[in-house]
Amino acid sequence: MGKVVLMQGNEACVEGALVAGMRLFAGYPITPSTEIAEISAVRLPQEGGKFIQMEDEIASMACAIGGSVAGVKSMTATSGPGFSLKQENLGYAALAEIPLVVVDVQRMGPSTGMPTSPSQGDMMMARWGTHGDHPVIALCPSSVKETYDLIIRAFNLSERYRTPVLFMMDEIIGHLREGMELPELEEVEVIDRKTVKYPEPKRLPYHIKKGKLVPEMAPFGMGQRYNMTGLIHDESGFPTNSNEEAEKLIDRLMHKVSDNYADIVKCEQVGMDDADVAIFCYGGTMRAASSAMDEARKAGIKCGIFRPITIWPFPEKELLEAAKHVKRIIVAEHNYGQMVLEVERVVKDACRIDFLGRYNGTVITPDDLLAKIREEK
Repeated sequence: MGKVVLMQGNEACVEGALVAGMRLFAGYPITPSTEIAEISAVRLPQEGGKFIQMEDEIASMACAIGGSVAGVKSMTATSGPGFSLKQENLGYAALAEIPLVVVDVQRMGPSTGMPTSPSQGDMMMARWGTHGDHPVIALCPSSVKETYDLIIRAFNLSERYRTPVLFMMDEIIGHLREGMELPELEEVEVIDRKTVKYPEPKRLPYHIKKGKLVPEMAPFGMGQRYNMTGLIHDESGFPTNSNEEAEKLIDRLMHKVSDNYADIVKCEQVGMDDADVAIFCYGGTMRAASSAMDEARKAGIKCGIFRPITIWPFPEKELLEAAKHVKRIIVAEHNYGQMVLEVERVVKDACRIDFLGRYNGTVITPDDLLAKIREEK
């Protein structure tokens, strides 16, 4: 049995990241993610890592990219306004295939908004915030323990598919404190990127082995001479205006994620075997949904929960199958209506869809959901 601790969500994010191998954190303090930077500043030197506070969010993203290019597992953390600033360099990391983890502890917006209030208003920005066609992997925890476990998974996916991974927390989970059992370190799976340890100087840095979609990576300083760019490039890493090479690159970037849907996409279904009505929720809303489901079942209403753990790629296959067996889905989220658009796109006419949003700085309560469950049209 592992050690039992009382831990905050933001603290669990750091501790899990350290177990995953994070040895560089580059960031800029912003509520409600500041504890991640503060704890990283203390814990990283203890583990032989480095913490650096940059002059702004743009620079902190660039620094994390640089650390990863040098072969160090890197992370940065922010909230909505900073997440906006990271978008251009996020696109750079996607195109240049640089693994790193970006944590967004969401708060109410837009703009400076309400810095200490809960929100889930960045979900669509996670998918479409940076321009162009690019792959996105985004995960969303619903408890302190899951934050610990899932940040490790975020690093593993980033390393395996050589891509930035977004960790979409919210203020509720970031500032929540819960008791949890830490796993024994030998029980934790940690994945490292495929690395060329002794590369030839003339090796093509983006060469793809037959049947593979992810190139091996040679850290800077290991003898590999190569160019890294935000421009469309060929296997040499140098820019190209070839339409054929451009299509080949974008296809590969997209397919290295989409072709591995089964490995990447995870969701949780609770009480869905006999449910007539399902609550679709994620992040902090799961807590109210669990209580509402219990109360609904006590009242004789067959209620279940569908919770995406991987937000992007969206769990289309699992949701569509679940929708075929219920009469109604209630989408509960702390925004004006973002993931409900994806639910409507996937479910179409399979069942009725209702929406319960909260965007005034307060939270959805179990009573709010129970009233919605009982509502008839």
